[in-house]
Amino acid sequence: MLLLALDTATPAVTVALHDGDAVLASLSRVDARRHGELLLPAVDRALTEAGRTLAEVTEIAVGVGPGPYTGLRVGLMTADTFGLALGVPVHGVCTLDALAHAYRATGGPGPFTVATDARRKEVYWARYADDGTRTGGPAVDRPAEIAEQVAGMPAVGSGAELYPEVFRDIRPPALADAAALAAFAVERLAAGEELLPPRPLYLRRPDAQVPKNYKVVTPR
Repeated sequence: MLLLALDTATPAVTVALHDGDAVLASLSRVDARRHGELLLPAVDRALTEAGRTLAEVTEIAVGVGPGPYTGLRVGLMTADTFGLALGVPVHGVCTLDALAHAYRATGGPGPFTVATDARRKEVYWARYADDGTRTGGPAVDRPAEIAEQVAGMPAVGSGAELYPEVFRDIRPPALADAAALAAFAVERLAAGEELLPPRPLYLRRPDAQVPKNYKVVTPR
């Protein structure tokens, strides 16, 4: 196995390679405005660092969000393109689940919450049991609206960092990490479990909308 993992659902552009036993290479860069520009060079650097070629990739895992429309689309379209070109399966992973997996790998206590920045003064969030199993979400809400549901829990993610008055016990990591996403995917695949389809978890409509009641002009 050689699994290529990538995620662009948060401000981090993150790529990793996993051979089924361990992570061979992992690269991350935080730049929310340059996902499209940074992703392919990151894949190339990860392959070079691992001493592998793209033709050797046998599986692809991609973060499906939830996340902002534009950034999320970059990772998903890239994963789909690689999958079609190489003729290999493409698996989706909830980005919040990958963050939860990274937190559990540190031995952090549970139950816990993962929250990422959804903008508009909202967070994408989910709750997890001690063993990292998701027990609620993903959902998008204003932090004040979920304060009672997350009270007393450790919280992971950049969304939690933005609202310390709600998420009072903030733990790392803050952003998605493809190494954790790859490890999560490999673990589930080895157990014979199905992952998500590589389709976006937007949770809400995109900011860009078709204008209503616009005047249609047709030539005579």
